[in-house]
Amino acid sequence: MVAAVVLGLLIGAALGALGGGGSILAVPVLVYIAGQSPTEATATSLVAVAAAAAVGLISHARGGRVRWGPAVVFALTGIGGSWVGTQVNDSIDGDVLLLAFSALILVAAHRMLTACPTCTKVGEDEALGEGDAPVAAGASSGSVDTVAPARTSVGAKIAQIDGAAVAKVVVAGSACGFLTGLFGVGGGFVIVPALTLALGMSMPVAIGTSLAVIVGNALVALGFRGVDAVDWDIAVPFTITMLIGSAVGSSVADKLPAKKSLVAFAALLVVVAVANGVAATAALLG
Repeated sequence: MVAAVVLGLLIGAALGALGGGGSILAVPVLVYIAGQSPTEATATSLVAVAAAAAVGLISHARGGRVRWGPAVVFALTGIGGSWVGTQVNDSIDGDVLLLAFSALILVAAHRMLTACPTCTKVGEDEALGEGDAPVAAGASSGSVDTVAPARTSVGAKIAQIDGAAVAKVVVAGSACGFLTGLFGVGGGFVIVPALTLALGMSMPVAIGTSLAVIVGNALVALGFRGVDAVDWDIAVPFTITMLIGSAVGSSVADKLPAKKSLVAFAALLVVVAVANGVAATAALLG
């Protein structure tokens, strides 16, 4: 219980201060510090990810930065992937799962640095797609969407999407669902680029929409696992304190040097990935 509270506060603080990404640390710290099995840790992470994304989604929805039609379509395409990921999670060796998770953390660290050349808060959110980003006026090159609420019907928007874009959405949605089911992560670093490149959304709108997808994917993955798969004695205090820590982190975010904070956190991710990978490899070889 104490470990869950402390870990929730620390990860939440990272989530709030950096605008996203802190929750990817949940699985390794729950395994090595809270003593959960990899399967239990990914289930706990799903609860925390769903809650954090839901809280962030509220302000984005109020600001008109969520496109519900594409979000529903994207989430629906992820159901199959989520089921497959859940089945793999249930059957794979825990140490193999942790070793694969190390690779995922390295990908996330790379995305944080390469997808954020200016290291703005929106850029940080785009890197991992989790958390509550402030409104930004700029949009990506060639964007057909804006921060303002959409005035084009969902049907008309879908009619403008070519086959290649549809294929990208289906592939990205399935991949994101698989990652959520397997690792218990939001998968925003897959969702946001797909929404901007395939559907032409501006970055703020893509971030808001991605949160809706993350909530849906996490709930679907939890549904496949069943409530009995979650250790609620750890999941509840961990999630609550993570949200509190996120609020504290958000309150001091503007006082932190964005570039240095992001680089430091990416470095932390690399260290965690390497340590996690070494421990998992040693367990497999032993």
